[in-house]
Amino acid sequence: MLDLRLPFDEPYCIPQHTASVINDVKSKGGRLVAVGTTVVRALESAANVDGSVGAGNGVASGRIGRQTPIHVADTILTGVHQPGESHFELLEAFASDAVLAKISEALSKHSYHSHEFGDSLLIERRRGMPRR
Repeated sequence: MLDLRLPFDEPYCIPQHTASVINDVKSKGGRLVAVGTTVVRALESAANVDGSVGAGNGVASGRIGRQTPIHVADTILTGVHQPGESHFELLEAFASDAVLAKISEALSKHSYHSHEFGDSLLIERRRGMPRR
């Protein structure tokens, strides 16, 4: 099964200006919205424990899931992902199983489509939710 091999390593480049803006926002207590699972993986790969991000090139490797410490992204805008997929597993770093179950139920009930077909969702971590 291909999904067991996912996600593949993904190269990324974070420009100095982007890192500076992220670091400024985070230092002032602001919240950061990551657009897509690839962006979350890049930002978290480039992150320091304090939530700051270094500029430069790197490779995001490994899976992000329930037990992964999230240091940068507070919110994710992403396509609809199905339970059991590696991309859905990443969402577990942002929301509890109960919340994700409610989301999945609502998406199914209202015939939303997976991300390849354009439907999206926004998941924001609550302020004060412990960084894992």
